[in-house]
Amino acid sequence: MDDFLIYSGYLILLINLILYSFSFFRKEKANVFFVLYLVFAFTMQFSMELLYQIGMTNLVVVNIFFIGQMILLGLFYNSLLQIKSHKLFVKIAMAAALLVLAVQFVLDPDQFLKFNLFAITLTSLLIVVFALLHFYNMLTETKTYYYVSIAIVLYLLSSTVLFLIGNLSLGLSDDVKYISWKLNAFLLVVYQTFILYDWIQSYCNKVTI
Repeated sequence: MDDFLIYSGYLILLINLILYSFSFFRKEKANVFFVLYLVFAFTMQFSMELLYQIGMTNLVVVNIFFIGQMILLGLFYNSLLQIKSHKLFVKIAMAAALLVLAVQFVLDPDQFLKFNLFAITLTSLLIVVFALLHFYNMLTETKTYYYVSIAIVLYLLSSTVLFLIGNLSLGLSDDVKYISWKLNAFLLVVYQTFILYDWIQSYCNKVTI
């Protein structure tokens, strides 16, 4: 059951990557930054799984993933936002976050080799803020990447809470850690399913071979 959840998430991610790439290269409809995010996410997930299978730590890849995710989804939302002050906020927020993380890694390089809860929380919550700005814009504009944004907000908020619980439960039983890990795997499946649904709603009836 556990492997089923994990590999189901990977499979739907791969399907999303193929579909959104098709929509971008054949129809030039999908957002280039979102396609790049899917490529990056699949590459990182594959790398983390590979390192895990050969018994090596994948925490470096985990940290790279969360930072890269913030950059690519930040650029994604920056390209969608129309209000100049919102676009400026996204750019400044990303630059400030990268500066803070760079200072942290310079002062304590070992943080890059650990489960960096601060980096995960900072980058995830910033993306949520960017998505909420997009929701605000959609009140008066066309709803683009609506279900994707719902998925991003729900998944990142939920997974961040699970990471916090997991960090606080280090001294608790393995059952608590297992439940947190299993919930996160389930949330990943839901997250990728929402992204797939957005493609179906946005492009499925418009694709011509």
